[in-house]
Amino acid sequence: MPRFAAVPKRRWTNISVSMSDSLAAQIESYLDALRRENASAHTLRNYRSDLEQLLRYFTPPESAPPAAAAITVLDLREWLGHLHREELGAVSIRRKLASVRSFFAHLMREGAVTLNVAKLLRTPKAPKKLPRVMTAEQTGNLLNGIEANQLGREQMPRDLAIFEFLYGSGIRVSELAGLNLEDIDSSDRWLLVRGKGRKERQVPFGSKAASALERYLAVRKPKGIQKALFLNHLGTRLTTRGISNIVKFYATALSGDSSLHPHSLRHAFATHLLSDGADLRSIQELLGHASLSTTQKYTQVSLTELMAVYDRSHPKA
Repeated sequence: MPRFAAVPKRRWTNISVSMSDSLAAQIESYLDALRRENASAHTLRNYRSDLEQLLRYFTPPESAPPAAAAITVLDLREWLGHLHREELGAVSIRRKLASVRSFFAHLMREGAVTLNVAKLLRTPKAPKKLPRVMTAEQTGNLLNGIEANQLGREQMPRDLAIFEFLYGSGIRVSELAGLNLEDIDSSDRWLLVRGKGRKERQVPFGSKAASALERYLAVRKPKGIQKALFLNHLGTRLTTRGISNIVKFYATALSGDSSLHPHSLRHAFATHLLSDGADLRSIQELLGHASLSTTQKYTQVSLTELMAVYDRSHPKA
């Protein structure tokens, strides 16, 4: 089926659209507004990807796309149907729909549209899927294997510090990649972290992370003046993708688990804290969750583990 078959070309033939009012220009204007609001690079990248996909869908062959004001609820429903036919998961579709809703909300504020038609669409239900979490023993074995440098990596001190901060502080991979030298308070063991929406929070780190950090800083080799804490082999800031590749490399080589990613260590951080008696409000603050309901999923993980222990151990289970 042609990509644009759902939206016939004739729908736009009698609509005159100036360059400044074109969908492409409106998307760029929205992204510029996000930059002015200090949206993170990660947020900008995701919104651009989602909206450029929308633009491609609404661009007829050999024709210009319409202005956003010409797009109706029916058109967007057809776009959602296209996403389903492409076999995108509910989580991905929800994110794309959220991007489009935010885009139309911006256009309403600018007076370019009179109605946020994307808000009239029903949000697909996401499956309730609990995160898979390593046990404390599995996590400890992985970190011990890195520290022993079983793989003979020259960058082991940096890699160990990455794992110790991800697991020891529970920060997101984007927050880790964004850390600068000035964000580290080594004396009191605090990190200044910039989370979602550029919100700042302070996060403590433990003695293991402090030791790994000291070991890494002794061999850190920046290219020129680099404020970034974690550097790649070129001496410049390590990206989120680079960190993810490092985590996957060690997890595959030492644990035989290629599915492990940086967020797995964040899950482990929260679950292990909860299992050892930390309260949800404290974990919420440490993780930087805006809502307590987001943190509450870890109680379900702990209950699942508790039931597994019961089933294995109780004679009447």
